[in-house]
Amino acid sequence: MTLKLHCFGESGHSYKAALALQFAGLDWEPVFVDFFGGETRSARYRAEVNGMGEAPVLVDGDLRLSQSGVIQQYVSDKTGKLGGAGADRYEVLRWILWDNHKLSGIAGMARFLGNFLPEDQRPEPVIGFLQARLGAALATLEAHLAGRDWIVGDAVSNADLTCCGYLYYPEPFGFTRADWPEIDRWLSNIQSLDGWKHPYDLMPGNPSDRA
Repeated sequence: MTLKLHCFGESGHSYKAALALQFAGLDWEPVFVDFFGGETRSARYRAEVNGMGEAPVLVDGDLRLSQSGVIQQYVSDKTGKLGGAGADRYEVLRWILWDNHKLSGIAGMARFLGNFLPEDQRPEPVIGFLQARLGAALATLEAHLAGRDWIVGDAVSNADLTCCGYLYYPEPFGFTRADWPEIDRWLSNIQSLDGWKHPYDLMPGNPSDRA
């Protein structure tokens, strides 16, 4: 049975889930969520797809899951891939939780406020504050990756897929890949894996659609 991922290309959290499905080799297809058209705020979406009004949402038969970290864990439980072995499982989980709070949670908001709001509505002091917080998180990741090809263990895991979620996007949000050589090298490692695609190629939805 083909799994369905309700997602959209601009969503870094959707991208994490899509990469997990992709690298685990599961049969899946994207279902476009028109976030910028207000779909996630609609009564239908909240009643039929996700009461939290968010994406991504994974549907596998009668099972419906939201939150990217939960979907990543489900993929690991279903396939035995990407979750780490032994004590590494807890290290993978630690990085997923850290990322959602310290890295993606900040990067996603900075990117949204700085790119997807009308220019006259962008709260520049807030964006500056978020970018400073993002820089601190990137410094933590940069230091951890020194001498390592992957965040946990000797192969790609959900720790890598959660932390890279926003770092391939081209919109300016306080991250310039060339400024972080260890992160740049690590992102290249992920890109070299079979099945990798840029978020705008892996999922439907692109800012150019609204240009």
